Amino acid sequence: MNRPPVVSPDEWQAARDELLTQEKELTHALDALAARRRRLPMVQLTKDYRFTAPDGVGVGLPDLFDGHRQLVIYHRMLEPGQDHYCVGCSSFTDNLADQFHLNARDTRLILVSRAPLAEIEVLRRRMGWTVPWYSSFGGDFNDDLGLGGGFGLSILLRDGTDVFRTYFTNGRGVDRLRLDFNLLDLTPYGRQEQWEDSPDGWPQDPTMSWLRHHDEY
Repeated sequence: MNRPPVVSPDEWQAARDELLTQEKELTHALDALAARRRRLPMVQLTKDYRFTAPDGVGVGLPDLFDGHRQLVIYHRMLEPGQDHYCVGCSSFTDNLADQFHLNARDTRLILVSRAPLAEIEVLRRRMGWTVPWYSSFGGDFNDDLGLGGGFGLSILLRDGTDVFRTYFTNGRGVDRLRLDFNLLDLTPYGRQEQWEDSPDGWPQDPTMSWLRHHDEY
């Protein structure tokens, strides 16, 4: 098995301290980036978007906040009539925890997909997820927000009944929110994917080819 070199405790600590300097620099850079993100302008969402809530009730955009001031939406890929499920979106959803701490900061997290609620419920029950999952079936919400059939993460702010979009990311921008990927990034072998810069002989597979729905491992 290929593995990192074995050194003395003093040599290990010196190498760890050198890396720690870089890690602290990156932490400060991320703090600066977050500060800039907080200063982004925003756009008001004025259309009367309609959704179906998990309990089957039709609701409007302000209702998605459930009384909170801030809303995090993961636009989960699930199209009407889709006969296969995105394993990337499913594994992302597996990483979502209960919302006690988000709620304490007046923030809520939900999923939104274009499939009708009945189709959403098939997958939700299979996977055992509890995060609130809404349907935008028949509306323009995904298209107006530039999603098309893709995935992404939107941040919304509510002021009374006025709703604003403040931030959006997709692709690798969503990776940093996943506990599994972030923990794997701390390990010697990393995510074990071909795009990673790893030493020769490290285990590597095509990107995300190893992922499964959690009931298929």
